[in-house]
Amino acid sequence: MMLTGDIPPNQTIYIKNLNEKVKKEELKRSLYCLFSQYGRIVDIVALKTPKLRGQAWVVFSEVTAASNAVRQMQNFPFYDKPMRIQYAKSKSDCIAKAEGTYDKKKKQEEKVEKRIRTEETPQSGAANGPRADSNGGPAAASRQGKPSAQEVSEPNNILFIQNLPHETTSMMLEVLFKQYPGFREVRMIEAKPGIAFVEFDDDVQSSVAMQALQGFKITPQNPMAITYAKK
Repeated sequence: MMLTGDIPPNQTIYIKNLNEKVKKEELKRSLYCLFSQYGRIVDIVALKTPKLRGQAWVVFSEVTAASNAVRQMQNFPFYDKPMRIQYAKSKSDCIAKAEGTYDKKKKQEEKVEKRIRTEETPQSGAANGPRADSNGGPAAASRQGKPSAQEVSEPNNILFIQNLPHETTSMMLEVLFKQYPGFREVRMIEAKPGIAFVEFDDDVQSSVAMQALQGFKITPQNPMAITYAKK
């Protein structure tokens, strides 16, 4: 059942019942990965003050994107807790509760990308990230990865993921891949950051996930390159 009540649809969604143990930077990055498939994200607000723990706001550029997110992600298990999602009472309320953490009525999609980069990966020369087509959804992700190997690799229920930001966690990848049927687990190797293995029940299911998330950008400069793992 939706929790929207009498609040009219708008671009901002309010999420509660979030896992309070997750660090703010990881939480915002994971929310971006999860919700950017529904449309362009203008901003993500998540504060760790006592009154606002376990809550977040995601601001889309379009009302339809917010509506799809509310409908499809209601009760989605996010860090082992079902998300409770509704429309924010108003965008101004969101801004007020954020205590001025983002500029009023600034709808550039690059803003959230820049904020995520500066908080987690302070790299130079990336202030004006590209307008990522992947914001339209995993299926629309830029194919800037290295998918050519999948043409020669034998289908496998285990996927090999490359070109991940070094700060990527297994939970962030789980959030992305568990949306697809047959998901089993994510395996990462501490000694080799930037790569991961994702296992599904069979190679048909792994193929669906690979095609959907090929080139998905966890950060604007890191489109995922997905191939079948070698048997």
